[in-house]
Amino acid sequence: MTKHYSGNQIRQDYIDFFVARGHTAVPSMSLVPGGDATLLFTNSGMVQFKDVFVGTDKRPYTRAVDSQKCMRVAGKHNDLEDVGRDDTHHTFFEMLGNWSFGDYYKEEAATWAWQLLTDVWGLPKDKLYATCFKDDKGDVPQDDEAADAWRKQPGINPDHILFFGRKDNFWQMAETGPCGPCSEIHIDLGEERDNLRGQPHKCGVNGECTRFLELWNLVFIQYNLFEDGRLEALPAKHVDTGMGFERIVSMLQGADSNYLTDLFADSLAVLRALTGHSEAEMLANFTPYRVVCDHVRSAAFLIADGVVPGNAQRNYVSRMIIRRAARFGAKLGLTEPFLAKVAQAVINYYGEHYPELKKAQPSILDNLTREEIRFARTVEAGSAHLENLLAELRAADARVLDGREAFDLYATYGLPFEISRDIAREQGMDVDESGFNQAKEKHSLASGGGKAMGKLGGEDAEFYAEILKDLQAKNKLGADGVEYDPYHGTDVSRYSDLEVLALVVDGRSVQSAALDDRVEVILPKSGFYLEAGGQVDDHGYIRGAGWEIEVTAMRRASAGVITHVGTVISGQPKVGEKAVAEVDATRRRDIMRNHTATHLLHKALHEVVSDQATQAGSLVAPDRLRFDFNHPEALSAEQIERVERMVNEAVAADMAVVKKIKSLDEAKREGATALFGEKYGDIVRTISIIEAHGERYSYELCGGTHLERTSDVGAFLIVSEGSAAAGVRRIEAVTGRGAYDLINKRFKTLKQTAASLKTSLDEVPAKADALQDEASELKKELAALRSQLALSAFDAQLAAAQTVHGVTLLGAEIPNANADALRSLADKFREKYPQNGAALFISGNVVIATVTEDLVKRGLKAGDLIVGAGGKGGGRPNLAQGSLAGDAQEALAKLPQALAAKVK
Repeated sequence: MTKHYSGNQIRQDYIDFFVARGHTAVPSMSLVPGGDATLLFTNSGMVQFKDVFVGTDKRPYTRAVDSQKCMRVAGKHNDLEDVGRDDTHHTFFEMLGNWSFGDYYKEEAATWAWQLLTDVWGLPKDKLYATCFKDDKGDVPQDDEAADAWRKQPGINPDHILFFGRKDNFWQMAETGPCGPCSEIHIDLGEERDNLRGQPHKCGVNGECTRFLELWNLVFIQYNLFEDGRLEALPAKHVDTGMGFERIVSMLQGADSNYLTDLFADSLAVLRALTGHSEAEMLANFTPYRVVCDHVRSAAFLIADGVVPGNAQRNYVSRMIIRRAARFGAKLGLTEPFLAKVAQAVINYYGEHYPELKKAQPSILDNLTREEIRFARTVEAGSAHLENLLAELRAADARVLDGREAFDLYATYGLPFEISRDIAREQGMDVDESGFNQAKEKHSLASGGGKAMGKLGGEDAEFYAEILKDLQAKNKLGADGVEYDPYHGTDVSRYSDLEVLALVVDGRSVQSAALDDRVEVILPKSGFYLEAGGQVDDHGYIRGAGWEIEVTAMRRASAGVITHVGTVISGQPKVGEKAVAEVDATRRRDIMRNHTATHLLHKALHEVVSDQATQAGSLVAPDRLRFDFNHPEALSAEQIERVERMVNEAVAADMAVVKKIKSLDEAKREGATALFGEKYGDIVRTISIIEAHGERYSYELCGGTHLERTSDVGAFLIVSEGSAAAGVRRIEAVTGRGAYDLINKRFKTLKQTAASLKTSLDEVPAKADALQDEASELKKELAALRSQLALSAFDAQLAAAQTVHGVTLLGAEIPNANADALRSLADKFREKYPQNGAALFISGNVVIATVTEDLVKRGLKAGDLIVGAGGKGGGRPNLAQGSLAGDAQEALAKLPQALAAKVK
């Protein structure tokens, strides 16, 4: 078996092999699955093609190949607990995949898999096995087609073609939807790799030991699964294959651990240099090395995709894995920040294939070090508190820490659940994960958060696909379905004389809709913008003879089908009638102003803050824009002013906004900026803002609608700058009409203020400062006067002091005094009675109590007087402050008894 392949070469071999067989090489999508609300992270190769399988989209190619970045640290697919314990699990990994969308099928998939593994990479044919599907429930035909395809492969042992049931060899995307049999390729690693050798166990493919290793899974999507369990054949059959990159690299490099391949060699070398361990010492204590290398790689890729450490959802995962890596580093004796050094090795190795790592290098290194330092400040106290909780559990003969306690550890000390669980399990105990999640959810809702994950999407795609098929059969629609061109949406002449092709009310296709019906309308073409890239849907109207529909949303119901969602506000629209589709041009124009201004804002942030102030989310609406960007701290007032000024200068420069269509590869080569969480096809739309001398001022990939010139923005005002999440800042701003309204509102307020202050507009700040200074002086005078009055009252009431058990006790109500004045009286009392003295002063509901040091030694504390008088409070033993809800005189009457109870 060959061992000279580098990991980067193996990845490229795979891609080149399938490109030579007519596949389009598709870049990995982000770890943040754009447009998919069902997933926290991209966790498999099929995620970027899911919309094809559920029927809501299609690609300009029928064959694809890629290496997809994946994370499995949440939900059903969560490998975190296994990372470090063995040599194969990772939180981040790559999935090699080749795809057929209604093109080739089982024979080609099997043939090419066999050729790559045996002819190109030289794996021994006699060690390879292929598994096929045989239904153990008896409802689905045995996959003899796949088995026959394997039997045709040169050199395969027919006895190595095995059949398994639904658990091992049937794949489905969800509870319903596309599914089908799969065929897996396994390799026999030899008896020496059997971890259960000498013990009774099932040894074989899909057995209980580690001798047989799955290399590649070929999924044949040929059925549609319904809620009642029925399976129907799909009109088009697809191939979806997945091969773990780390696994095949370890095979081809002859390594018995994924962590001993060249993928991790540089990271391990950095760690060993820091710890001073020999290779033998490292391997004897390999778990922390594996955890650190895995987690730093994951964190680097996450931050490069915009997921910085934080408290919620994806950002929580980023923070958790960084802190977990830091803790395992401490197990290696590393007490100073070190994660950035390991991350540099990751960037150096992976940066050629994943250039986003190099581009985000400053942000990756900075975020890792910041988070490491932040964690170091609290981990000792948090761990100590956890140890106390675990000790209490042991004393109570319990073994599971309450999840609410674990959440308090995170909320107070920044100790993630996963680290608390690690520590507990190291001591033979555990943490209640369900209770932790409930506490976290409660906190999130109380803080205005919420759940991020939603439905799979495409649940009714089949219904709309049938409508599309019918309309195409009638030549009402072409092969691509509804013609979609939002970039000319306000040109009404393009969207008049349109036939109403279909109406859908309450999930049913109808021939006519009634007044007030909520309806979805299918037209042969649409100029309404469909929400994407942060830009909201267009609104508008569809009008026919005697009827009108107000459109308030848009929806991509299935591949080729776009519906206009709205309400019938007059008449009774019917299928077959002619209509005009009119976008609300005023609203669209407002949106365009905000979208072009968003690009100018992004540019200004790069100039004023840093190149790492990259987009982390956005909203482009008619009334405002919102822009989230990665930055660890609040902007200064001077930075905010500079950003706002720079945007307005760009607006005044009247620069051209140029839109072009080109390939994704060409746009990236030219330096176009890709936006956070957005999914791009092979052909993209670019937005260039061009300076007068012809240089690009800004260049981004963007499918939104934009102005022709920057001057059309009008004006740009930043309304607020604040925190969106840990490490993420948020700017909200207005433009155009919204900016005018805000300026007008603020100007009116300024004029009203000037009138109230009886001064000119220009003098308002100086007048306000003068009034504040005057008010400050008056407050000082009032405080001094109150202090004098309090002292006078104090002197008058000293004669009323009592003697209780040899202690001079004074209780007094002092009108109109604040806490500072009462504390001054307490000091005066102790000066007059340095021994055997106790006093309590009340003003309104504020209470101050004092006792001399000798009484403290006898067991009396100042707080005892407050509690004894019926109040609440605390402080130092000789001076305490509190509050009183009841009557002051009744409280004072209780003092002698309170004192007598403590002093004998």
